[in-house]
Amino acid sequence: MVKIGTPLTSVGKKAILCGSGELGKEVAIELQRYGVEVIALDKYENAPAMQVAHRSYVLSMLDGTRLEEIIRAEKPDFIIPEIEAIATDTLVKLEAEGFNVIPTANATRLTMNRKGIRQLAAETLGLKTSPYRFAKTREEFEAAVKEVGMPCVVKPIMSSSGHGQSVVKSEADIEHSWNYAQEGGRAGAGEVIVEGFVKFDYEITLLTVRHSAGTTFLNPVGHHQVDGDYRESWQAQPMSDAALAKAQDIAGKVTAALGGYGIFGVEMFVCGDDVLFSEVSPRPHDTGMVTMISQDLSEFGLHARAILGLPIPKVNFFGPSASKAIVVEGDGTEVEFSGLEDALAIEDVQVRLFGKPEVHGHRRMGVVLARAESVEAALAKAELAYSKISWTVK
Repeated sequence: MVKIGTPLTSVGKKAILCGSGELGKEVAIELQRYGVEVIALDKYENAPAMQVAHRSYVLSMLDGTRLEEIIRAEKPDFIIPEIEAIATDTLVKLEAEGFNVIPTANATRLTMNRKGIRQLAAETLGLKTSPYRFAKTREEFEAAVKEVGMPCVVKPIMSSSGHGQSVVKSEADIEHSWNYAQEGGRAGAGEVIVEGFVKFDYEITLLTVRHSAGTTFLNPVGHHQVDGDYRESWQAQPMSDAALAKAQDIAGKVTAALGGYGIFGVEMFVCGDDVLFSEVSPRPHDTGMVTMISQDLSEFGLHARAILGLPIPKVNFFGPSASKAIVVEGDGTEVEFSGLEDALAIEDVQVRLFGKPEVHGHRRMGVVLARAESVEAALAKAELAYSKISWTVK
């Protein structure tokens, strides 16, 4: 029997978010709907989830000593990683002592870098993936590019939102791609993965929920990326029955191997009826923000239910939907938006502003959500609403 007490009392449930971005903010809100006390951690003050949490701490999630100090002091019922770059050895140690890491410390460790999860999928589970090689040095990198062949994609083994990712189209790109990957890694310079191009018709994220009653697959989410960073997503991505069955089989095997409860974002390439595994995140996925308008239970609400051991008997899909990221360019600590009244005057449109305190270069600062009679119409509606919004950076 699940018992949830009153927040800020001795019988209350307590969760620590390791990372407090826009996805963590939605998780915090959903947990608080069930009366869970939320503590938000991030490397800078006033991160989005900190703005709605009961309290917060500023630290690098790679600082295992400080992370352990906070966890031991707070004694949370749930430790919920929201980013890839975390001191996973600390989480493994604490889990062995009885702390509850979501979904598991091992899942966080394996998916923290692309090497661990690719080896699990391709070498342990035998799933079909793109050709790949790993490289720790410039010499190994050049050899990997030669083996995989050009064009190929280069990524730090630990990064997100496209940081450090580039395409090698010719020998002239090799030096830039190596240097860019070294600069873009979450934990600094280090090992990279070189992936061969594969022929595919589209990419999907299959949001997969492991919960107390089993595993639930949501409608597939299609998405569009720019330099590895999500820009648009839509649900449901049309797929053949054969391709969908293969995708669910892959997602089921990967998430079962990782274990634990919660939502997983399983990324795959689809070509006709063929499906290749790409990556998995053991947490809500940025492309899954579309579920905030497409379903009665968003990916964040489902994550909260699964974490708390609550049932998920059914997920109601409202119809074709789309999301479009609001990416702000500029350099400043004050961002002001306008035009929201025009965007929200459009039927079946919603806007979420994340509340990130500053931007230097470009940064995802919000998302437009839309629902319509078809995916194409939903994407067009999201684009129209997006065009109504403007911003200034000071």
